[in-house]
Amino acid sequence: MRDEPAAKQAENPYKIHTGWRRVVRAAGHSARGLRDAWRFESAFRQEIVLFLLLLPVGAWLGRNWVERVLLIGTVMLVLIVELINSAVESTVDRISMGHHELSRRAKDLGSAAVMVSLLLCGAVWASAAWVRLTA
Repeated sequence: MRDEPAAKQAENPYKIHTGWRRVVRAAGHSARGLRDAWRFESAFRQEIVLFLLLLPVGAWLGRNWVERVLLIGTVMLVLIVELINSAVESTVDRISMGHHELSRRAKDLGSAAVMVSLLLCGAVWASAAWVRLTA
């Protein structure tokens, strides 16, 4: 009887690495993804600069560790959503550079996700600033 994980690995020839080797390779792929985002995505660069500027402000503005995590975490969430949006856009462009209604919808949905994350971030930061400044 075949072991289930081994059977699944046999189905996909690209899933041959396991254990620490897989972790190291995955970290390398992630680093390359971050480099590509920095190199090719101006919105990601802008959001990184915003993150670096807000990091010390969040440390000051948050009155305890929970508030600091929420402030800094919402900015990191924007970065995460931007990376996913960029992945969607790259995939759509890989399939076809031509106009298609579903391609437009996929890109617009990704953009909307970034906007919602930015609105959440702004609301959390505005709330924290209001509490800090009115206390």
